[in-house]
Amino acid sequence: MTTNFLFDGPEDARFTLLLAHGAGAPMDSASMTAAAKALADQGIRVARFEFGYMTARRTGDGRKPPPKAEKVMPEFVAAVDDLGPTDGPLFIGGKSMGGRVASMVADELFAAGRIAGLVCLGYPFHPPGKPEQLRTAHLEGLKAPALICQGTRDEFGTREEVSGYALSPAIALLWLEDGDHDLKPRKTVSGFSAADHLRTMADATRRWMEEAG
Repeated sequence: MTTNFLFDGPEDARFTLLLAHGAGAPMDSASMTAAAKALADQGIRVARFEFGYMTARRTGDGRKPPPKAEKVMPEFVAAVDDLGPTDGPLFIGGKSMGGRVASMVADELFAAGRIAGLVCLGYPFHPPGKPEQLRTAHLEGLKAPALICQGTRDEFGTREEVSGYALSPAIALLWLEDGDHDLKPRKTVSGFSAADHLRTMADATRRWMEEAG
């Protein structure tokens, strides 16, 4: 099955970012669309794609629950294959589960010279309310350069929680004040809007890519 992509940003961009969606929302959700637009505004070529279970929801085959992340790792690699050569360095990543899956295939692709790094938007360090169920074992020895953009009050991993994790030195963290799992802050609390944080995320991503790529 050939991967279908949604593209944003200039076709001749220096950097391309292949993004997968989170567990519960498709590639064209409001959150994914806003993130892709912010990145495109920084001159990054963004290619969004969907895992098979999410595509099946569009065709009336029922609301299939998301499979375990390990099960869709081959689909992410297939998306890299289907995307084909890019003008410049290719980065992979995604929102929540999509970023987690990307992080699980990143080192093999990086070692093969196929990607330049990894970008995660709201990494699901643990399920909400279950901080003991960590999803960080593979991140401790990660070799691929990585940028994780995380809201400080993300219920999948707050700043306080993540500060205690043993993460690879290859991982850079961008903390967005009062951001939730979609990086959205409460403006009355933080003084920032969702658009502010998306601009910060996209600007930091571009600058980080320039160093990594």
